[in-house]
Amino acid sequence: MSDISHFDHDLADELTRIVGGVMSVDDVTYTPVSGITVRFRGHLLMDSAEAFDLLEERFRPLGHIPIFRKEADRDVVLALEGSFNARPRPIWPNVLLLVLTVISLLMVGAEIELAHREVEVESITILLTHLWMGWPYALSVLLILGAHELGHYFAAKRHRVPATLPYFIPLPPPFSLFGTMGAFINLRAPMRNRRAMLDIGVAGPLAGMVFAVPILFIGLATSPVLPLPTDTPYLVEGNSILYAVAKFLIFGRWLPSGGADVFINQIAQAGWTGLLVTGLNLIPLGQLDGGHVIYTLLGERARKLYWPVMGVLAVMAILVSDAWMIWLAILLIFGRSYAVPLDMITPLDGRRRMIGIMAMVLFILVFVPDPIRLVEPVATVRDQVFMLIRTLP
Repeated sequence: MSDISHFDHDLADELTRIVGGVMSVDDVTYTPVSGITVRFRGHLLMDSAEAFDLLEERFRPLGHIPIFRKEADRDVVLALEGSFNARPRPIWPNVLLLVLTVISLLMVGAEIELAHREVEVESITILLTHLWMGWPYALSVLLILGAHELGHYFAAKRHRVPATLPYFIPLPPPFSLFGTMGAFINLRAPMRNRRAMLDIGVAGPLAGMVFAVPILFIGLATSPVLPLPTDTPYLVEGNSILYAVAKFLIFGRWLPSGGADVFINQIAQAGWTGLLVTGLNLIPLGQLDGGHVIYTLLGERARKLYWPVMGVLAVMAILVSDAWMIWLAILLIFGRSYAVPLDMITPLDGRRRMIGIMAMVLFILVFVPDPIRLVEPVATVRDQVFMLIRTLP
């Protein structure tokens, strides 16, 4: 037992009395200089989730928070000094970013529509004067992203984790093909246990898919299948397993094939973007939704996946698409930090474990290895070679 000469003995006694009501205590350690006031080791006498709720309620008036950990075969309760009192944040940044994102999405939608009408977009001014044309894309993407973030938000509220409203991130053309870099909410306190962590982590992707899948099918059903250009470069959106199967179900064949492909309209583009965003969020690393899910399933073992996953992405960046270089840079910074719940003793129940596994299966189904590819037809390449030859002395 450490020196407690500078310690509040009455507080220590009260914390010990409270913990003794839920735990058979083997030993107590006082650590007043570490932020952890008292450390208890022993065995819980009741369900860990119920014990955590009880201690949280009784620690609060004493200005402390319980933390549950496991050490070999013993349960550990830490009394952390402090509290999570999230002050209200102003809503105007959320509204401003939402308005800017709507404008950005309208620009992308208008650009798609004008391209289908074979109208050349020579300046941003043309997009701004035709913003109204982009409403199907803007509305569809907002439904998918909004559902995704509100799924997180309401799951957090259900588990009594304070959270902000969604922050949308606008990124208009020519800086982005999608009009946005997504959206996020800010959790303003740690999650209680792995059950809460899984619920909050999967709620976003599942809620987003509720809108993304029907939007995708409606968009594909109203998009034409046409011959691919033979004389001009063009962009091809990448296939995921789910996207390829959706095209097969709608058109009865795998696309692109036979020199033809579906020329997706605004709604199909929004649905495809929804699948892409879901796949990126479910990468099983760090603070991403997939990181939350894999951490609830594997615990600290999830950290061992960091370098294998980064290695796969690096290979893809070299061999498949240099677009993965951006994600490599992002995950080098944010991919190693995992959210750790306060209670690491309470296990996942069978239903949640199955949901977590299904979320990882969803990741495989919607992941797009080669998101956007520029295709140069043979005729175009041949013309470029001829032009180069003509310029030689």
